[in-house]
Amino acid sequence: MNPPPALPSLADSLARIVLRTPRERQPLLVALAERLAAARYRAWAAGAADTGHRAELLACADREEEIARRIEALFPHAAAIQSELRAQNPDFDEVNRALFAGRSLAEQFTIQARGERVGAATWRSFAEHEANPHTRATFLACAGLEEESAVVLESLLARGEVG
Repeated sequence: MNPPPALPSLADSLARIVLRTPRERQPLLVALAERLAAARYRAWAAGAADTGHRAELLACADREEEIARRIEALFPHAAAIQSELRAQNPDFDEVNRALFAGRSLAEQFTIQARGERVGAATWRSFAEHEANPHTRATFLACAGLEEESAVVLESLLARGEVG
């Protein structure tokens, strides 16, 4: 019997879009991905039969939104820049959607948890290269929020509570 195919990587899928974006705008592009993740968490929460799981997933969605808000607050005219980024990357939403389509909930959670870990590393990398102390602190705080969501998903998976 052949082993199951490896799950796709959220980071690898979005990397080509991020890398074709000017460095100074990359955090705003990642913030857009955070909003997509928040919507995904909300959809998972809506389908959760267990109220505890629903609350955990909604807290993850709130963290993703908080990350996006914090990053957007760092940039004057963030909404206009993000609108330009979406126009320049029409495949952004589809790349994100295609990663999760047709997969079991456990596979989706695994992909997302790995994405959260890479997201934390991404924010730390931005912080490493940032001279402004406030911006650096914001990036590091976002890394912590990413890790909190990863822990939730990994915990649900480890307990076997995801089908």
